[in-house]
Amino acid sequence: MAKTSMIEREKRRAKKVKKFAARRAELKEQVRDPKASPEDRMAAIEKLQKLPRDASPIRQRSRCAITGRSRGNYSKFGLGRVKLREATMRGDVPGLRKASW
Repeated sequence: MAKTSMIEREKRRAKKVKKFAARRAELKEQVRDPKASPEDRMAAIEKLQKLPRDASPIRQRSRCAITGRSRGNYSKFGLGRVKLREATMRGDVPGLRKASW
């Protein structure tokens, strides 16, 4: 089980990413706009840099939905490798079973 503080930190980051998503997308569009003047582009870059660091989605870490483990996650299932294996053995994951040949 992961530390509770780490799980809570990720929840706060997710909330902040959601809050600033529209503003970040708008500023990034201004930066990418080929018709924008260099001054406008630089102003947009500066505004983007002034946003909180945790507002960037790249800072989020995928975690197991059950244990909060940060490593060995399967994003398709939202579970860590250990819990995914347990769920597979119980038959809780449709279409997934232990390999046998």
